Amino acid sequence: MGDKREMMKRMEAAFESFLFNCRFLVLIAVLGALVASLILFLKGAHEVYEGAGYFLSSIFHSGKAAHAPANLSVMLIAAVDSFLFATVLLIFSMGSYELFISEIDPSSRRADTRPNWLYIHSLDDLKNSLGKVILMILIVRLFEAATQVEYHKPMDLLFLGLAVALVSLALFLAHAPKSHAASKREPGKQ
Repeated sequence: MGDKREMMKRMEAAFESFLFNCRFLVLIAVLGALVASLILFLKGAHEVYEGAGYFLSSIFHSGKAAHAPANLSVMLIAAVDSFLFATVLLIFSMGSYELFISEIDPSSRRADTRPNWLYIHSLDDLKNSLGKVILMILIVRLFEAATQVEYHKPMDLLFLGLAVALVSLALFLAHAPKSHAASKREPGKQ
């Protein structure tokens, strides 16, 4: 009977060790997200480069910066969109690594030099960080879409105003829990 229990404990320990080491499978997602992030950062830099070239060629052809093409803004908004999505992938990569593999905190760093968004202690922290950046991507996409639409009727402008109001509400709600939690920690301040 004692041998059977000892064998069960060894099997349980072996299985738990195997299960614990399976966390390294997350490295596939971490490395994939890092590569995708790098690609999107390079894509955004290329879009900025193309936009700058477009702007400079319009100056030299017309002689005036005021005649720069209107779609220059759209080109640069696309670059911001690429940078924001690259940031989402970077946060996902770092957060997943920290949650499953090891804490990211090189010994040369002090606690006060670590960015706030890198404090990820749970999946909820990771989801909150990602959600805020995704919200910023949606705002940029709305702005990009709003610049490409022609407004012919008053209802079009009303819908644009409603979209801006909803985006403002989303931003307020995304930051409201943070300010509420800060006021709970510091009872004398509001």
